[in-house]
Amino acid sequence: MRLCRYQRDGKTEVGFFQDDAVIPLQAAARAVGVSLQDSDGLLAYLPGGDARPSVVAIQQRLARLLDEEKQPLRVPIEDVKLQVPVARPGKLLLLAGNYAEHIREGGGLAAERAKTFPYVFMKPATTTLTHPGDPVRIPPISPDHIDWEIELGVIVGKRCQRVAEKEALNYVAGYTVVNDISDRRFRPNPDRVERPKDAFFDWLHGKWHDTFCPMGPCVLPADELPDPQTLRMTLKVNGHIEQDGTTAAMIFPVAAVIEFISSFVTLEPGDVISTGTISGTGAAKNKFLRPGDQIEAHIERIGTLRNPVR
Repeated sequence: MRLCRYQRDGKTEVGFFQDDAVIPLQAAARAVGVSLQDSDGLLAYLPGGDARPSVVAIQQRLARLLDEEKQPLRVPIEDVKLQVPVARPGKLLLLAGNYAEHIREGGGLAAERAKTFPYVFMKPATTTLTHPGDPVRIPPISPDHIDWEIELGVIVGKRCQRVAEKEALNYVAGYTVVNDISDRRFRPNPDRVERPKDAFFDWLHGKWHDTFCPMGPCVLPADELPDPQTLRMTLKVNGHIEQDGTTAAMIFPVAAVIEFISSFVTLEPGDVISTGTISGTGAAKNKFLRPGDQIEAHIERIGTLRNPVR
C-alpha cells in the first residue's frame, strides 16, 4: 500500500494513501492491534526502515477487514494537506537526457548506453521542493519559457556506496512522482560578455528557480514494485496530454543510475534521485506554462501529482 505524509490540525502525520482519502497509520495500527513506533517521516515505514515489518503486518490485517470496518478510519483527502514524501532530502539529484526520444525532440543525438554515462545535476531541495497542490511560481526574472518534465523519483532507503547494478534496487525505499520544472531560456545578464560555458550554466541555472521541483503525492514502497522499468507516465496541462511514455524506455534504468552515482557519491537514506523525462516537453512544441495552468503528472501504481501555476 502507498504511503504519504500530510498535515492535519497543524500536525504532520503518515498514512496509507488511497487517492481520495488517507488512512492514518497510527489509527490503522490501533484498529488491527499492531504496535507501531510513531514518526512524522516515511523512511522508518519503507523498506530499509525499522518499522517496515510492522507496516506490512498492518496492511495484511487491514486487507482482512470489511469495507464498513475500514470506512471510519478513512480521512477525506480534502481534509488534509499533502506534503512532499521526504521533507528535507540530503541530496536531490536529477538526470538529464535519460530517454532517447526526449534527446531527439530537443535536436540532440542519443548515444548507446555503452558509449555514454548518465548526466546528473542537483537542485536545492529546501527551495525547489513543492508540496502536492502548492503552486509552481513563474519567476519574474525569466517568465516566458517555463516547461514541465514528468519523472520517476527514487527514494534511497539505505546507505549506498559503490554498489553493483544487480544489487542496486535493494537500496531503494520507494518510488514517487517528480515534476522537474525547467526554465528553458534563462539568460542572466543579457548584456554580458559571452564565455565558452555560458550556455551550460544558463541551462543549469534554469533548473534552480524556487518551487521548481514538485514531488508526491505519495510513495510506492520498493518491495511492492520488483521492476521499476514497467510504469506508464503521463503529464497533462489543463487536461490535455502533453507527455505519454514508459519507464521501460530509460537509457540508464534505475539500478544502473544508482550504480553510477554510488561509484563516486555516497547515497544516504532519504536522498532522492529523479530519473529523467520522456518526450513531449513544451520546448519541443514552443508551448510553455502560464499563470492559471494546472499540471497533472501521473505515474501508474503511484498516483497523480497536481500543481497549479501562479
